[in-house]
Amino acid sequence: MSSSTHNSSADTLLRIYEHILDRMNEGVHVIDSDGTTIVYNSKMTELELMTRQDVLHKPLAEVFQFPSGQESTLLTCLRTGNSIRNTRQTYFNDKQKEISTINNTYPIIENGKVIGAMEIANDVTKMERLIRENLLQKNGSRYTFEHIIGRSGPILDVIENAKRAARTSSSVLVVGETGAGKELFVQSIHNASLRASGPLISQNCAALPDSLIEGLLFGTARGAFTGAVERPGLFEQAEGGTLFLDEINSLSMPLQAKLLRALQEKSIRRIGDTKDRTIDVRIIAAINEDPVEAIANSHLRKDLYYRLGVVTLFLPPLRDRKEDIPMLVSHFIEKYNELFQMEVRSISDEVLQFFIQHDWPGNVRELQHLIEGAMNLMIDDESTIRYEHLPLHFLRRTPAVPVTIEQPSPHTLPFLDEGKPLKETMQEFETAYIHHVVERYNGNISRAAKELQISRQSLQYRLRKLGIKG
Repeated sequence: MSSSTHNSSADTLLRIYEHILDRMNEGVHVIDSDGTTIVYNSKMTELELMTRQDVLHKPLAEVFQFPSGQESTLLTCLRTGNSIRNTRQTYFNDKQKEISTINNTYPIIENGKVIGAMEIANDVTKMERLIRENLLQKNGSRYTFEHIIGRSGPILDVIENAKRAARTSSSVLVVGETGAGKELFVQSIHNASLRASGPLISQNCAALPDSLIEGLLFGTARGAFTGAVERPGLFEQAEGGTLFLDEINSLSMPLQAKLLRALQEKSIRRIGDTKDRTIDVRIIAAINEDPVEAIANSHLRKDLYYRLGVVTLFLPPLRDRKEDIPMLVSHFIEKYNELFQMEVRSISDEVLQFFIQHDWPGNVRELQHLIEGAMNLMIDDESTIRYEHLPLHFLRRTPAVPVTIEQPSPHTLPFLDEGKPLKETMQEFETAYIHHVVERYNGNISRAAKELQISRQSLQYRLRKLGIKG
């Protein structure tokens, strides 16, 4: 065969390959050993909203941007020589448009040397939206990360860690006080995971005695006890999805041991049955006390904690993120305006100061109920929640004493100007008050944090954020 004939055949074969790639329903992206794109099919241009000219023959790292601390799965595969399967990746194209894909990435190896990497990608952006709007409603799972209200450092850190946890099927332990939003995070993790199309089954372990909860979790076989019928348990009902066990520390030690066995062996046995059943379920558990204290007080098995706490999320209480209160207040006012057909627009400055002083033992849930109760006490033409609208039981518990400065200080509290935005007013108030307390204790952060009833770490974060020197 002549050289020209051979080249013609190679060109024809190359065009055939290109036609095949362009008709695939998956995106195909290939880079060489230098990380430069050499193959980029039509589906990939659709997924990433780019043209071939934007990407081909250019270093991948210069075209796409990835969140801090994350690397392209293609470049990771090229660097390590290891395949990466079924991994969700979120990144940005050259127009700063967020892209989400599920990728299978493989090294290209020749003579024992990695000469490139290829990625087969599927679009999940549209799929996730459809799931949220349709399937998740059927599973009683309504919330996503977009529903979590807050822009403070503590809550943003937890959201970021929760988003990372959503990429895998590892067990998650959510630690938080009552009313801190554990259910919201659980649903968000489920809805952002590859199990989103599967069921999300929730069970509060403190709601039922052990004699009932065991059968509810693992199911029963006919004849196991008088009146027993063949019934699948929550593990089987959650097959392919997520099982959320709230207040896991309320289970007895023997039942915790059975739960640990189910997690380790990925199988369960119905009460009264003789055979084991394989399960494919992700477990997310929640606890409303410090896990270390729960173990010390014999409320939680240490081995179960290690098994559940592969990823542990500590939700900050509302008292440690009071800068989020204005956003939460606006959200709840909007919610109950729609529900009650009202037109409330804001809270008074006095109520804002009142909220800042309060320690919120019931967290966000307490704030929500407080707004709901106040709006029930308003008359039709009122548009501002005032001190007198707050429920009586709340007023009795929290004295309405304005924050005062005991000694003269150059950093006095800001005047509450009419028409000033709520967020700006609250930040000025917080800056002045924190500055005053830190100054009163001569810069001793630990003593100031104790006075403010927040953690030392939380105070240090606020000092940096507000530009206050301790």
